[in-house]
Amino acid sequence: MTEKREGLAAYVAVTAAYWAFMLSDGALRMLVLLHFHTLGFSPIQLAYLFLLYEFMGIVTNLSAGWIAARFGLTSTLYAGLSIQIVALLALAALDPGWAVGLSVGYVMVVQGASGVAKDLTKMSAKSAVKLLAPGAGLFRWVAWLTGSKNAVKGVGFGLGAALLAGFGFVPAVLAMAAVLAAILVAVAVWMPSGLPKGRRGAKFREVFSKDADINRLSAARMFLFGARDVWFVVGIPIYFYAVLSDGTEAGNRAAFFQIGGFMALWIIGYGAVQAWAPKLLRAEGRSVDEVIGMAVAWVGALTLIPAALALASLLADGPQPWLTAVLIAGLLLFGAVFAVNSSVHSYLILAFTRSERVTMDVGFYYMSNAAGRLLGTLLSGLSYQLGGLPLCLGTAAAMAGLSWLCAGRLSRGRNTARRAPRTG
Repeated sequence: MTEKREGLAAYVAVTAAYWAFMLSDGALRMLVLLHFHTLGFSPIQLAYLFLLYEFMGIVTNLSAGWIAARFGLTSTLYAGLSIQIVALLALAALDPGWAVGLSVGYVMVVQGASGVAKDLTKMSAKSAVKLLAPGAGLFRWVAWLTGSKNAVKGVGFGLGAALLAGFGFVPAVLAMAAVLAAILVAVAVWMPSGLPKGRRGAKFREVFSKDADINRLSAARMFLFGARDVWFVVGIPIYFYAVLSDGTEAGNRAAFFQIGGFMALWIIGYGAVQAWAPKLLRAEGRSVDEVIGMAVAWVGALTLIPAALALASLLADGPQPWLTAVLIAGLLLFGAVFAVNSSVHSYLILAFTRSERVTMDVGFYYMSNAAGRLLGTLLSGLSYQLGGLPLCLGTAAAMAGLSWLCAGRLSRGRNTARRAPRTG
């Protein structure tokens, strides 16, 4: 009974730390994007600010299984929170008088550190759930953590925009650093035993999968997340800013609130649908082949949404009230279908991997998330700068189409007796 209580307490501590981190992560994304846009940064320069963040996510996820095995989950959790605090303090030290090139380089490096922090914290939290949650309720606890994380991050998007509008960039960043530092101290003081310590002997080369289906699923995952971020990171927020702001200080503040509110609503809705998707699909107990069929069908449906929005924006030939309404509705629909796709992928990675390789394969799979975000981030700024909203949304449709092609190559009948894993 004592061991169970300690495990539950450790789970609560880890979840609280993860929530605090994801709140700061979502807020920081909006703070950086909107603040530097108002300073005159071009779309491609704004994309550059997030490139190293995503690249370091690739590196961290790729080695996540090995890092956890070597150093222990408590150490990696503390490291993730500590690095994020340092990154926030470094951003507060940015001098507005620096040259644009120096400012871009500085923020890129700081964001790279934040990318390491995010994936160390995420890996620690998700691994801890598997180790600490009661066996009978494992999947329910995992689903709850994932859904709540997306809701908290969505709130962070709104919070970041509100802090920027109400207090300015530097006070907002310092306030977040102070809150995160308090969370780190509290977690360190109250964290009970229960998380495994590091062990020697884990081989880094084991990270790379030799299973063709895991590699194809990872490629589908990469293009899926690229299809989202190609409009999500730079294109749509900058378009909405141009539509909503009249250029005055009051107009800018109002635009910040509205853009942050939309991005927050999108993320929260995505998390809610993602948690509900297994029931929607009645996926529990289905064969792996049936779930593969769902993956192909749903990403095909997803491809049509940005393609239609790209056509609408091309026909509008510039900002129009009706186009803004169509974009909001279409992108919310994209979020719902995207969430179903993400949930189906989560079924398949668990179905494809073997128990002895689950940490390595899941780490490799999540690395593809970061690779997709990196690709989408770069193309978001580049496509919007070169062709505006039509090219940005058309690129998203092309990325979703590539995800459809990869999903279509998943093997059928490799083990027809296997069933999709239960999700609570």
